[in-house]
Amino acid sequence: MAQSTTNITTVQVKVGVVLDMNTWVGKMGLKGISMALSDFYSSHVHYKTRLELHVRDSKDNVVGAAAAAVELLKTEQVKAIIGPLTSMQANFLIHLGEEAHVPIISFSATSPSLSYLRSPYFFRAALNDSSQVQPITAIIQAFGWKEVVPIYTENEYGEGLIPFLTDTFQENEIRVLYKSTIRPVASDEEIVAELYKLMTMQTRVFIVHMTCSLSARLFTKANEIGMMSEGYVWIITDGITNSWNFFDPSTVIDSMQGVIGVQPHVPKSKKLEDFISRWKNKTHQEKTTSDLNVFGLWAYDAAAALAMAVEKVGPLNLSISNIAKNSTTDFGSVGVSQNGIHLCQALSSTRFRGLSGNFSFVDGQLQSSAFEIVNVIGNGPRGIGLWTPEHGIVRQLKFDAVNTSYKDYSTSQANLKAIIWPGDTTYTPKGWVVPTNGKVLRVAVPVKTFYSDFVRVSRDPITNRTMVTGYCIDVFEAVMAALPYSVPYEYIPFEKPYGEQGGFDILLHQLFLGKFDVVVGDVTIRENRSNYVDFTFPYTESGVTMIVPFKDKKNYKTAWVFLKPLTWDLWVTSTCFFVFIGFVILILERQINEDFNGTPLRQVSNSVWFSFSTMVFSHKEKVVSNLARFVVIIWCFVVLILTQSYTASLTSLLTVHQLEPSITDVQELINKGQSVGYPKVSFIHDILKRMNFSDSQLKGYNTVEGELDAALSNRSIVAAFDEIPYLKLFTGRHCSKYTMVAPTHKTGGFGFAFRKGSHLVRDVSTAILHVIEEDKMSEIEKKWLQNNSCPDSSSTVSSSSLSVHSFWGLFLIVGVAASFALIIFMAMLAYEHRSFLVHLDLKYLWRKYILKHEDTVTAIDTHQDQASPSSSPLSIAPSPPTQQSPARSTVSDDTDEAFTHFEGEVAESQNPRH
Repeated sequence: MAQSTTNITTVQVKVGVVLDMNTWVGKMGLKGISMALSDFYSSHVHYKTRLELHVRDSKDNVVGAAAAAVELLKTEQVKAIIGPLTSMQANFLIHLGEEAHVPIISFSATSPSLSYLRSPYFFRAALNDSSQVQPITAIIQAFGWKEVVPIYTENEYGEGLIPFLTDTFQENEIRVLYKSTIRPVASDEEIVAELYKLMTMQTRVFIVHMTCSLSARLFTKANEIGMMSEGYVWIITDGITNSWNFFDPSTVIDSMQGVIGVQPHVPKSKKLEDFISRWKNKTHQEKTTSDLNVFGLWAYDAAAALAMAVEKVGPLNLSISNIAKNSTTDFGSVGVSQNGIHLCQALSSTRFRGLSGNFSFVDGQLQSSAFEIVNVIGNGPRGIGLWTPEHGIVRQLKFDAVNTSYKDYSTSQANLKAIIWPGDTTYTPKGWVVPTNGKVLRVAVPVKTFYSDFVRVSRDPITNRTMVTGYCIDVFEAVMAALPYSVPYEYIPFEKPYGEQGGFDILLHQLFLGKFDVVVGDVTIRENRSNYVDFTFPYTESGVTMIVPFKDKKNYKTAWVFLKPLTWDLWVTSTCFFVFIGFVILILERQINEDFNGTPLRQVSNSVWFSFSTMVFSHKEKVVSNLARFVVIIWCFVVLILTQSYTASLTSLLTVHQLEPSITDVQELINKGQSVGYPKVSFIHDILKRMNFSDSQLKGYNTVEGELDAALSNRSIVAAFDEIPYLKLFTGRHCSKYTMVAPTHKTGGFGFAFRKGSHLVRDVSTAILHVIEEDKMSEIEKKWLQNNSCPDSSSTVSSSSLSVHSFWGLFLIVGVAASFALIIFMAMLAYEHRSFLVHLDLKYLWRKYILKHEDTVTAIDTHQDQASPSSSPLSIAPSPPTQQSPARSTVSDDTDEAFTHFEGEVAESQNPRH
């Protein structure tokens, strides 16, 4: 058997290794890979393939890792790459491996964001960071904490876990009050500043997720400022717990006493014990560090898995094509592995019992079965419990079939061993406190020489205590209360009169020098000041607009005001429709309603009166015809709308119309050279100059409260320009006299001015948005800027005269309805006298009409006191027969009775009787 194994010919398969060789993880990983291949091939001597390692240093940066990978793919034509170490480096190498069809196997890149790339050529021989979210959540639930603050490094590694963490917390009703970010290269001063901010919060539960080196500095500084004392809770992720062996025991570990952490559970085995023993002996002989953690075990298992997969595929199926020989740095000329996908399939199907436990890839990732919960006590972590996906928090993994306590998911702290918390106490922290320490924020409040609702500074005559109130003060206090942490502050009055020339600039200069931390008041955000102070998000409406008096209402109290609700075209149109509807009713009712009998003039007047009487619904005539009823119903509906609209418009003219602004056009002010007001010591003067106002037109005033009202009342100015918050306050007090009109010139609005570079600016701006979105801001504005006796401007209705355009639809409806009724009536009448119409001789009728018309005129002239004939000359309706014999007719003998009677009328007209 020995002879047969020595005659086996082996094939070397090139494999690249990209690691940071200056870091302890890189050195440990390379040693683990080398020992894995040595152990594997010594126990599998019959394998025909051997992995040949080609190691490259990534130099601890993304560019170095990319260059190393490209060089391995082009010059060495490697069939797979083990590495890199970090998630940032792996992000690029995954794309490179996908282009070259070469598997990338990393045993330390744990960021969840890498999973979104969904590359079939990326294999994570480590646990995804998101797998520890559930264990951390179970710990928080076990102790009943409801509010937490994650602290993470501001890079791909740190930010990758936070979305999973916050989503899971939200599902379990755990609030994330604040997310604390620390730059990877943050200075000690920045770390301390962030810790002081955390110290002022009510919550005391912090979850730390960052690199080993940065976390060591964080806990050292936290211990120095007293944040590792009783009442605090610190939970660390596995990236830190896996690095215990590399912390300095004298400083870092002493600063982490009482910390709770999670780490992947590595089951004990004989193979693991032997490996650890050989590891220590090897490092002792090489006089190197003997540090070993789970990353070294994953590196060992990853190398073994790759060796098995290469043997399955075989060396003949791993050729590379399209290799460019002329360049070693051109990414686009990297070759493509012909059967790289087969190597990926072999890796996916590889399963074995490794040093770290059961090793297999599911969707390209190593799967976890359990996490260990540890507590830092003394020189290192001590196991206090375990977590499994099926059973939650448990004391051990050996389950008794009779014991039913582990059959359900548990988050009970009874399943954990005794814990020593920060401050060397065994009492479980409640997770929050009322903050009593922290730096007091120095708030400068400008003292004004005049009364103001924005900022009021006064002294209590009894206690001599400074009293600070006002709109801006209430907003500031509401914003401070909305912050996710408590900020103690004190008001410091700035004695320089705020309205004096240069007073505000002196205040900001004092802020810039550090005498104050923030200025609170009616501070306008302006770009030319942002170079030495930081402004928050504006909390008031921004802009400069114009205020003018209302029109004098006496202009509308005239004798002819009742004509103003309707325009002249609507008056004419309405009158025409009244007459039109009267004639329609006359035609529809003439043959039926006896009230319309009489002379034609009387018939017309009756019908028109009937139509006009509908305006006040006082018509008494009977309407018998169904068609006439139909028209009357439609017309009464239109009349109802017209009368109600007229009433509303007239009421508006006599009341609301007086509140129209006297001036609406700024250009009119400029052209007429009228005087306008503006606040002195303000940037508004420059805005008005740019609008082409002359100096002679501009009249300055000191205060909105007194001088502006006097200037507008005595007509020394006809309008005034100021910032919207001031004008809101002014119109709130004089809502019956003045109003704001467009246009609005955009400005920054009011904000809080902080020292340049203040860490509070971002959080305060966010809090301002929260206050604006809630009802708190509207309550403050109602308290200070609005007058309850003033009508709501949003409910003001327009009082313009009504025109035909407003009612053309109604007129169209009634016109169509009346026309439709006439058409039906004429059709019915034509049908009733269809026999007569068939034999009708128009020429003969015209001659008879002329003769009868002449006789009728003569009769009217001679006998004006006698009544006219009861029927019109053109009446074609049947009438009582006369005694005179009918004249000779030109029509045929089969004419009907009506036509015969018509001939009688013609004969009678030819021989009139008086």
